[in-house]
Amino acid sequence: MQLNLSNIHYSYAGSSREVLHGVTLSLPTGWTGVVGDNGCGKSTLARIATGALQPTAGSVGPSGLVAAYCEQDSALAPARLLDFAAAWDRNAARLRDALGIGDDWAWRFDELSSGQQKRLQVAVALWSRPDVLVMDEPTNHLDARTRQAVLLALRSFSGVGILISHDRDLLDALVERCVSFEGGEVVVRPGNYSHTFEQRQRESAAAADAQARARREERRLMAERQRRVEAASRADGLRSRRGLDLHDHDAREKIGRAIVSGKDGRATHLATTLDARIKGERDRVQASYVERRYDGNVPAFGERSRRSVIARLPEGTVRYGGVPDAPGVAVPELFLGSADHVGVVGPNGSGKSTLVRALVAAVPKDVPMLYVPQEIGVDVARRARARLKDLAADEKGQVLSVVAQLNSRPDALLEEGELSPGELRKLVLAEAVLTKPQLLVMDEPTNHLDLHSIEALERLLSEFPGAVVLVSHDARVVRSSCGRIWELLPASGDDFVSGAVVVER
Repeated sequence: MQLNLSNIHYSYAGSSREVLHGVTLSLPTGWTGVVGDNGCGKSTLARIATGALQPTAGSVGPSGLVAAYCEQDSALAPARLLDFAAAWDRNAARLRDALGIGDDWAWRFDELSSGQQKRLQVAVALWSRPDVLVMDEPTNHLDARTRQAVLLALRSFSGVGILISHDRDLLDALVERCVSFEGGEVVVRPGNYSHTFEQRQRESAAAADAQARARREERRLMAERQRRVEAASRADGLRSRRGLDLHDHDAREKIGRAIVSGKDGRATHLATTLDARIKGERDRVQASYVERRYDGNVPAFGERSRRSVIARLPEGTVRYGGVPDAPGVAVPELFLGSADHVGVVGPNGSGKSTLVRALVAAVPKDVPMLYVPQEIGVDVARRARARLKDLAADEKGQVLSVVAQLNSRPDALLEEGELSPGELRKLVLAEAVLTKPQLLVMDEPTNHLDLHSIEALERLLSEFPGAVVLVSHDARVVRSSCGRIWELLPASGDDFVSGAVVVER
């Protein structure tokens, strides 16, 4: 079985820019990784592959294939969720066991943590046994143990698999080839992510070397052309009859012989022939694509509060869902200082977001705060884009500059097309540069971000002058950004059925 995409074009309504331009791919059975920066068109291409979007031009075949799409946004319930909830066949039971899914989870999807919702999304997609399966960032929100379980579950899929991910470990362990978005082109390379990344680096280095050689040769030829033009001009001056004595017949005869023999135009002719060679070198410079990136440091923003303590949680229990008799997170008395950088860690379902929401509620109203939740909802996204359009020109320039340094195309935010979750997250963060927050609260901020943006985010968090509360399964980001750790452990036994307890380390 093979999925064929032929000469695919796509542009969103209201946008003059094509997201996809003449893409042709053949995807065989097995897993193909799709990688690239936020907003480059990865999810658009995958939706076209599954039939969820119709291309502006081009075709997808063969017809009749059953396709499934596992969404990036964990809060979106899968279409066959209730069918899976009522299914107790061998495959459904196997997936519940492999992914640690509770029997009642599907019936209370909206009450689950983002990590639990993501596990259900993955399970439903695999249970439907499609011919074509797209997994869009399937390890977002997941702890290390669950990521391993998802990897094993995905390995059991026998159809055409398309994996969109910034999870390097998952890509290396699962995919057999990578589709890479590079400078408006789509390039296919065999091998896992690490192999194809090394190949891409070699190709980029070779292209940069070829471009440098072509530029040097172009400069040499232009200098040679200028020399020959000047030589022709001097020769022309020497052969000119102007200024000669009308009675100097010998000189006039010599100049006449030079003109008849063509020697007077030889230097000019040689200079002219260089034009074609110069044009050839310029064409080689243009043809040698060298990847240019926006990556940079986000400019410093925010400030430290004059308060020594900006939030306090008294000793007690924060109940899951705010239900009085429900299990919850048992906390000792917790203080957040004005410059504390705190990482909140623990397995899925332990109550990290519950703890953070309680902490946010305890922050005094006069402490400016930026809170970026796990998922940016439609209303938040709409308000962020509306604010951007209403900004003065200088402020808009500041915001778009930050977006560019986070490795996204700034003008995409001003168009009417759909933004990726990663682009929305960058916009919310960029708009904060115009304010002076004293507290940053970020719940799984690396979800949906490309690798270069994650590195920029690490630098921003570590250098932020105020307080930071960071919820993340990315151990590297927590380690580089936080000096204090609040870890959630089971209150009893090995799971969190009876709640969690916070331990500071």
